[in-house]
Amino acid sequence: MEKVIITVVGKDTVGIIAKTCTFLSDANVNILDISQTIVSGYFNMMMIVDVSASKVSFEDLSSGLDKLGTDIGVSIKCQKEEIFDMMHRI
Repeated sequence: MEKVIITVVGKDTVGIIAKTCTFLSDANVNILDISQTIVSGYFNMMMIVDVSASKVSFEDLSSGLDKLGTDIGVSIKCQKEEIFDMMHRI
């Protein structure tokens, strides 16, 4: 399993979850866990996904999500699990 952490942050609007999940589905990326909150009109979502069955490279996935975020007015970032873990280690 190849896990990737995806974060989505921005002003809340209709379709953020749907468009992000559709993009991931089209790339054959499986969502393992998802958490989202809206605080004072600001949307925040964190996803853990499995990219092992995807035919899309990590670089293409990352740049595609970045473009999608720009198109829908949010910031979408993704990191490989091992990098995320190293960055958040105490």
